Amino acid sequence: MTTKIGTRGSVLALAQAQEVLAALKAAHDTSRQEFEVCVIKTSGDRIQDRPLAEAGGKGLFTKEIEEALLAREIDLAVHSMKDMPTILPPGLAIACYLPRADVRDAFISTKAQSLTQLPAAARIGTSSLRRQAQVKRLRPDLQVVPLRGNVDTRLRTLQEGAVDATLLACAGLARLGLSSRITQPMSVDDMLPAVAQGAIGVEIRADDDRTARLLAPINHAQTALVVAVERAFLAKLDGSCKTPIAGLAQLVAPDCLLFRGEILAPDGRRWHATCREGRPDTAIAMAEDAAAELIALAGPDFFRALS
Repeated sequence: MTTKIGTRGSVLALAQAQEVLAALKAAHDTSRQEFEVCVIKTSGDRIQDRPLAEAGGKGLFTKEIEEALLAREIDLAVHSMKDMPTILPPGLAIACYLPRADVRDAFISTKAQSLTQLPAAARIGTSSLRRQAQVKRLRPDLQVVPLRGNVDTRLRTLQEGAVDATLLACAGLARLGLSSRITQPMSVDDMLPAVAQGAIGVEIRADDDRTARLLAPINHAQTALVVAVERAFLAKLDGSCKTPIAGLAQLVAPDCLLFRGEILAPDGRRWHATCREGRPDTAIAMAEDAAAELIALAGPDFFRALS
């Protein structure tokens, strides 16, 4: 029987699908179970002329793939979890996570060795409102310019001198064999990552027990826990591509989880941060409490301005 794996067609998305495929092949007898990777073009891939926040947000990278899953054209879908909306379509579920990769953002520049060393008024390219806000908080003098496209396109734009620096996920660069292009990984103390950054998740139909059994041997429980905590924080804040939100959950000991969360205004002038530490079995409630604290600190005007 052939199991069909749905994915976007970008080089990075295909690399992530291949990671899932390799893990499945290692866990199962391939003489009895075959796998096929199916490329699905999404709205997010087609829209290149404006920021995704203006076009509809995170769901643009998942809508068509989830429709194929519900239509039974594919059996599972591989996603970058930071692209996933917090609410899934009815009948779908995240059944599996691969071990999480490096959560940090990568500073890449031909002009400086770090963000702090960029000259005044330098241009830094990013399509992420979170990165934009964090950059402006750290360096209000810098010019942030929109930069969309796949990893190769962004690196080429940097090389051609259209911008002086850019920020990408360390995890994505590593999956493409491009870690050598990183000028400096950003400390999470300076730039808290996006919720679920570095995590690959696998979505299935909630009633598909066969596919759930196939995925069970490759699920990484620790990644499933920390991503669930971060997504609970994001859901409480009603986060989307229009909202600069950062969150990171880390198991610092078997019985201790550390959570840090942050919300920012797009210009970086206003921001609120909090942290929590507690037992893993209380972590979801802990993250939701952290979100409630930030909502209270920011006040309703903060979120009205963002919407």
